[in-house]
Amino acid sequence: MKENKATIVFATSALALTTQAHADFLSDSKANLGLKNFYFNNDNRDGTAAPSKTKEWAQGFMLDYKSGYTDGQLGFGVDALGLLGVKLDSGKGNHVGSSMIPSDRDNNAVDEWSRLGLTGKVKISKTELRLGTLLPKLPILVSNDGRLMPQTFEGGQLTSGEFKDLTLIGGRIEHATGRGSSDQTGLAAIGGKRESNQLDFAGGDWKINKDLTAQYYYAHLDNYYTQQFFGLIHTLAIAEGQSLKTDLRYFKTDSSGENSEGTSAYRISGYTQGNDGEIDNKTWSAALVYTLGGHALTAGYQSVSSGSNFTQLNQGALPDKGAGGTSLYLYTDRLIQSFTRAGERTAFGQYAYDFAALGVPGLKASVMYLSGNNIKVTTGSNQKEWERDFSLDYALQSGPLKGLGFGWRNGKSNSEASRNQDQNRLIVSYSIPLL
Repeated sequence: MKENKATIVFATSALALTTQAHADFLSDSKANLGLKNFYFNNDNRDGTAAPSKTKEWAQGFMLDYKSGYTDGQLGFGVDALGLLGVKLDSGKGNHVGSSMIPSDRDNNAVDEWSRLGLTGKVKISKTELRLGTLLPKLPILVSNDGRLMPQTFEGGQLTSGEFKDLTLIGGRIEHATGRGSSDQTGLAAIGGKRESNQLDFAGGDWKINKDLTAQYYYAHLDNYYTQQFFGLIHTLAIAEGQSLKTDLRYFKTDSSGENSEGTSAYRISGYTQGNDGEIDNKTWSAALVYTLGGHALTAGYQSVSSGSNFTQLNQGALPDKGAGGTSLYLYTDRLIQSFTRAGERTAFGQYAYDFAALGVPGLKASVMYLSGNNIKVTTGSNQKEWERDFSLDYALQSGPLKGLGFGWRNGKSNSEASRNQDQNRLIVSYSIPLL
């Protein structure tokens, strides 16, 4: 596995400073061992590809260490993330199409896989610089955690909270490691087969008042696209335990560099106007979330323009088969579909309940339904699709195994634009504090 040399040098320097600095570096350190047992079953109900079902079971271990900072006005620290996956079950006939366990040269599931991420950090006042392994959760880039291992990125991120009620973020991403891989790759847009090694981004969240937050972010993936995001979140407190949240999101994505010049290696897949592979998309959504006690009811609508599919980072078309998998800052990014095809109009609704309101803390359930139409694909238009998702979670609240979590995810998708699928995920998780 390739490591970022600057990260290693930075982390080593930070560790060396601990012998000269205050013990805060060590006394404020935290470490835990996360255990995650994951069963994944995806059944393709139609289509010509074989086999029709992917079934895999694996055990994951995640050692997460976060140091404190050295004493002084300028504090240094280092974080480390160690990941290990162990295959429990995956015959060759059940591994084809896998998005969780890497493949060997014979396309069989490997017995185990691992990776190590190091992150150096520097902090002054309320500003922090992180260099190395990152797991961003931003509108323009979201690390995917939908399988055994999380997707990670390599680069730098600066976060500043110097101004009251304003958080500013900027940085650069240069490499990615997929959720089903141990190897770094370059970056690409959806369907892009040529790597880019530079995603620059900047933006911030402004808490206008206690009820209203405004967001703006900008991202530029070299030779693929520029993207702007505008967001507005308002929460209206109606009464105690009762509220209405309004969530508005808008993305504007335009071609850039080689993609805008029609270079074939930087074309994206899927429908594009004129069949030129050029990125040209505007996507907006509006959602209302009404909460009353343990009940939460969500209703919303999303519109994708017809120039091209909604586009963000997606390494799925690169040679590394485990590089795929992405998360989007969209309500429609679900278990199976994302409802982001060109021209697509999607209405969605979700009901969730927290059983703590009935005296059963730790038990939560939700069901969501989405229906999209007006889809444009290379072979036609006005296609439709729908998806129904169900989730059930429970975490022990007391005893020696407090925090032990059990999760079930079930999704069913019928689509005229892709294969019909049924999917189940069973997850058992537990975290052991070490420091």
